[in-house]
Amino acid sequence: MGGISIWQLVIVLVIVMLLFGTKKLRNIGSDLGGAVKGFKKAVTDEEKNKPIEKDASDVIDAKVEKVEQEKPKS
Repeated sequence: MGGISIWQLVIVLVIVMLLFGTKKLRNIGSDLGGAVKGFKKAVTDEEKNKPIEKDASDVIDAKVEKVEQEKPKS
């Protein structure tokens, strides 16, 4: 009851085409497509150039000490 039917969408599209014309709608569509393509390219380039970060859980803090053992006498 409150939803938009297919006929209402068709009527709205016809009115928009009459107001703006097909050439202007085509230009708007190509501009919008170019913007989306540029955004996707920027996102993928950013992910490729992002340096690898190590988690703090991967790092182990340890203290190393050298212990000398006596050699057994033979």
